[in-house]
Amino acid sequence: MTNSKYKYYGQEHQLFVKNRLYKGVETIHDLYDALIHSWTRETCTSRLRHKWNEQDYTCGQCAITAFIVQDIFGGDIYEVPLENGGVHCFNIVDGKAVDLASEQFGDKVKDLDYAHATKQNRELRMQEPEKKDRYGRLKANLTTYLSNN
Repeated sequence: MTNSKYKYYGQEHQLFVKNRLYKGVETIHDLYDALIHSWTRETCTSRLRHKWNEQDYTCGQCAITAFIVQDIFGGDIYEVPLENGGVHCFNIVDGKAVDLASEQFGDKVKDLDYAHATKQNRELRMQEPEKKDRYGRLKANLTTYLSNN
């Protein structure tokens, strides 16, 4: 059964933290609730910043969000190819696919082939300076938000 409050792919899975890195984050839903207030234009990938807005807060946030999910819940990061030649990142934790940044695709999320995704190399992706910077910003935003709430 799905909870209508959450719209991200895999929201029916109730995942619990493995690494208590953030006060107030005990479940994947807790993390999502905090990320809504932590994603910004500056944490969006530079190639999509012109599209980012407060209603489409998951736009361009997939890789860095997947890193944070992995930090807290473990599992692996996977990617699916997109029509435009890019890739979209998500997590598989305890055999369950969870994609906190999927809302950016709206109804087209059903076209993402999660079942045939490729495992991503986090260390290689973190060598990209822009991605590393955005990841650091998102972690800082998340820490600030959770400290104030």
